[in-house]
Amino acid sequence: MKKPELDSILKKARMPEIAEESLAMFPRQIVARLKRNEPPARAAQNILPRLAWIFGLAVCVVIAFALGHWSGRTETKAAPENDSLANVKIIRETLAMFPNRVRAIVQDERGLNLVLSDNADVPAASPLYVRICDGQHCSSLVTFSGQEIQIAGQKITVLADAQGGIILTGNQLVWSNTERTAADNHWKIEAKNLGMATM
Repeated sequence: MKKPELDSILKKARMPEIAEESLAMFPRQIVARLKRNEPPARAAQNILPRLAWIFGLAVCVVIAFALGHWSGRTETKAAPENDSLANVKIIRETLAMFPNRVRAIVQDERGLNLVLSDNADVPAASPLYVRICDGQHCSSLVTFSGQEIQIAGQKITVLADAQGGIILTGNQLVWSNTERTAADNHWKIEAKNLGMATM
């Protein structure tokens, strides 16, 4: 259909005639129908999966913001500049968000990972910083004494003594920061107690 044909049809069309009393009753009928209709009942939903996704997303956003906000501002001098775990502010805020739940914060070639306990059963203690390099790849973590963490391709138990000594044990590794010995000589390891004063 072309435009002139459509225009002629529209000009011939008449407006519908509506009785005056119908126009007066129309608003009352709408209000009555709205009052009769109850809001639809919501189906019962399991909100736990949604909350878990939202919580996980929020954690990622907070950590990404913290990394971006404080990049380049480190308070410890021994760690490399690209090591986010050298930033005490990031560690302090992460521990505050998950009290007694953080088993470790691990940074490796895949990025930054947060290892949480299912329950609030991680004892409050001084955080320990550990960095392991095997020549080409480096991994670092912040954890607590007694935690078993997967790093550098194996499970490592991190222990601390009262004198500030840190011991790492695993299937192929026994290392202490007081003895400076490692079972495998191609690994370069550094570890230190971050201390409660900094947290």
